[in-house]
Amino acid sequence: MSNNHQKDTLQNNISSQQLPTDEPLGVLEPVAYFHGAMPTGVTVSQHGRIFVNFPKWGDDVQFTVAEIKNGKTIAYPDESFNRTDPHDPAKALVSVQSVVVDPIDRLWILDTGSPLFQPTEYGGPKIVCVDLTKDQVIKKILFPQDVALPTTYLNDIRFDLRRGKEGMAFITDSSQKGPNGIIIVDLASGESWRHLHDHPSTKPEELQNFLPIVEGRPFLEHQPDGSVKQGAGMGSDGIAISSDGSRLYYCPLGSRKLYSVDTGTLVDRTSDNRKVADTVVNEGDRGGAADGLESDATGYIYSTNYEHNSILRRHPDNRIWETIVHDQRLLWPDTLSLALDGYLYVTANQLHRQARTKKDMTFAVSPILCSESVLTLHRFYCGRCN
Repeated sequence: MSNNHQKDTLQNNISSQQLPTDEPLGVLEPVAYFHGAMPTGVTVSQHGRIFVNFPKWGDDVQFTVAEIKNGKTIAYPDESFNRTDPHDPAKALVSVQSVVVDPIDRLWILDTGSPLFQPTEYGGPKIVCVDLTKDQVIKKILFPQDVALPTTYLNDIRFDLRRGKEGMAFITDSSQKGPNGIIIVDLASGESWRHLHDHPSTKPEELQNFLPIVEGRPFLEHQPDGSVKQGAGMGSDGIAISSDGSRLYYCPLGSRKLYSVDTGTLVDRTSDNRKVADTVVNEGDRGGAADGLESDATGYIYSTNYEHNSILRRHPDNRIWETIVHDQRLLWPDTLSLALDGYLYVTANQLHRQARTKKDMTFAVSPILCSESVLTLHRFYCGRCN
């Protein structure tokens, strides 16, 4: 029997359904579908209300913050507050990157003030607090220009209401064009300051040290001068607080490493750069790069993994990472939000397939997939809550 005949016999007798394939893990439940603008953040209130946001990266964004009701997105808190005033960026929302419900069930909106990653102006970068019982804005904190720099891109935010008179907020600056770092906000006074300013732990890694692989392809960005950079070129991005409030965890978008820093030193405005840097701990490699982080009251740290379409969590005792969800539908899992009922919500926004990204990136996908692409919000029951 010839080799050609053997090969033909195998091909005729084995169907594609019998071949081994990638094995999923966990059960994802679709919550909402998005056919237009790309969502990034998601958060769930103590009463189960779901909020999302849409940054202005080039999509047709009708409103930058929305509540999901009956499967539809409704401008929140209303349409007028989502209508940017070009003469007064502080008056309304500009381009929101993150929404987070705090421990006392208030919605906080993180406004980058940077549509299309443009330089910021005073009044654009801000945090806004909304009373969910009245659906009304009750606080607005603007950042001075030596805190939110012209190059700053406010990415994600977490709260510790145990510190200070009304609590502290911690924000990652993931800028692609300037210094990265952590911004701290005193919620009572409205004062803010930067720490870990351009510290190595807040920076994306260079291509020779980190080659991101998304959907099996190198994620690369071609520069005008002919050089090539890794495509996940943003700095400090994901952020989470330990259950006891002692450590702040963060990760650059362009890295597989997780870092932490002492929160007590961060909230001390008089701490110099060296004192803060001395408390930074390299928490090690997570087996893949991440966008969003989350934590729970029992000490687990959760991490997305956009290289492996997965969500992982780290055990509080042995600090070993385990995969809790792996699913081909998790195309660029972005933000995580842990609800009180034990469900972990995640946006899968296909960031690497977006128009802004595809323009300069080495990442070719079918035009049919692009035109019919559906972005999703999923949830997974993990049985733990904040």
